[in-house]
Amino acid sequence: MSLTTESPMRKISLDKVVLNMGVGKSGDAIEIAKRALEQISGKKSCARNAKETQRDWGIRKGEPIGVSVTIRGEDAKALLKRLLEAKGDIVKGKSFDNFGNYSFGINEHIDIPDVKYEPQIGILGLGISIALSRPGYRIRKRSKHKASVGKSHIITSQEAKDYLVKEFGVTVE
Repeated sequence: MSLTTESPMRKISLDKVVLNMGVGKSGDAIEIAKRALEQISGKKSCARNAKETQRDWGIRKGEPIGVSVTIRGEDAKALLKRLLEAKGDIVKGKSFDNFGNYSFGINEHIDIPDVKYEPQIGILGLGISIALSRPGYRIRKRSKHKASVGKSHIITSQEAKDYLVKEFGVTVE
């Protein structure tokens, strides 16, 4: 009598949730976006700088044009539940990549539960990226002896969809 159990190394977990607001200009708009992300996540956000100059848009290299915040652990799970609720617990199947990542956007941040409208902030849209991982993924990020993750250990698109359905009760379109 052998019981087939899944290896603990195959267990998928939520690695991080990244919230990003691209403002496109520096100044007061960056501060407003920072306050909006802090209102959504409860964490301090940081500005993201332009990587290159775009003369047509009046953007210089190094100028802050966006704001982002990364959330990990239990806070990430709680936040992701709220963000998926804002989307009606429906996820698009084509938004998954082949490495266990999922991205979606919210047009109005006030659609997120527990976020109130503030006239000083207004209504802003944001992008959300979710990274899933398995134990052993550290080998591609560590500083010594970096290595690639084996083909059979990479999270497929279908496995990522199944994880979100099981853990968060969403519907995949």
